[in-house]
Amino acid sequence: MWAFICTAIIAVLLTPAVIGLYKKYKWLDDPAKDSHAKKTHSTPVPRGGGLVIFSAILIVSAFFLNFDQYLVHILVAAGLLTVVGFLDDIYDLSPVLRLGTGLLASIIVVSSGIGIAYVSNPFGTGVIHLNQWQVPIEFLGQTHMVWILSDLFAIIFMLWNMNIVNWSKGVDGQMPGFVSIALIFIGILSYRFIDDPTQFNTANLSFIVAGAYAGFLIWNWYPQKIMPGYGAGSLAGFFLSVLAILSGAKLATTLMVLAVPTADAIFSIIRRLYARKSPLWGDRGHLHHKLLDVFHWGKRRIAMLYWATSALMGFLALYLNTLGKLLSITTVMLCVFIVLIVAKYKATRKT
Repeated sequence: MWAFICTAIIAVLLTPAVIGLYKKYKWLDDPAKDSHAKKTHSTPVPRGGGLVIFSAILIVSAFFLNFDQYLVHILVAAGLLTVVGFLDDIYDLSPVLRLGTGLLASIIVVSSGIGIAYVSNPFGTGVIHLNQWQVPIEFLGQTHMVWILSDLFAIIFMLWNMNIVNWSKGVDGQMPGFVSIALIFIGILSYRFIDDPTQFNTANLSFIVAGAYAGFLIWNWYPQKIMPGYGAGSLAGFFLSVLAILSGAKLATTLMVLAVPTADAIFSIIRRLYARKSPLWGDRGHLHHKLLDVFHWGKRRIAMLYWATSALMGFLALYLNTLGKLLSITTVMLCVFIVLIVAKYKATRKT
């Protein structure tokens, strides 16, 4: 746990410097100047979380991890997301551009050889292999085998999680808390399911990233002094996905610890498409918005709901088989759908 503690301390110490930098140059998210419906804060707040998270991870990784080609690719991809997150903090980039950056980051990771070669069969014994359709590609005098299904599935998995986690950071302390908890469980699971092609300690990286978000939470907790921004939001989904792949936890466990954000994202996409709107553009229809506006929950209560759900699902993931995990995911998702439908009904009756 030293990796967790060291990263948390560094994140706590780095955050005031980032806050000061953003305030100095007036890189603030001011709802008075940009009153987007999705915003829940009422005063100007910096959005520099990506710089804090990436810097803390990079510093501690230099002491705790063995740098090889896999880790280098992971950090390069994370650095790309951080740069784009920083630019988004200042210029509010198009969500299409951010989506393209996430796709590129995923491709960088997959190009190092990290992919999902198989998934557990939830309805029988054994696994479902994804190593079919192998295509040889010549690059720099070397032959590289591209596993079409494996690599494509890994890219979609990473890109999906980057976006759904980023959507679940609407209130103070919400995202850093459940992400840190989720990563701790992935770190624990990495000791039990060894599927690590990178040859470095996946558990340590899990605890390093968890520590970065735990340290950042100190400053993001209500009333927040800094917001995660796209940088910290995309990095959270990115590292959750990559570490799930490396630890062997893969799809089912990640879906468990992210059951609430996943359900919220699915409902939001369906709702936006039904209204003939782009699923990429934010609105005030997410679960945390409905709990805040319709059910009149406080921000701390909403944040702790996300934490508690991730903790409960992470605990269950330690003991359930794949079918049990899928049943748990389905149950949580149905609960979220019911809450959102009831919220929609109550809001409609008021109007």
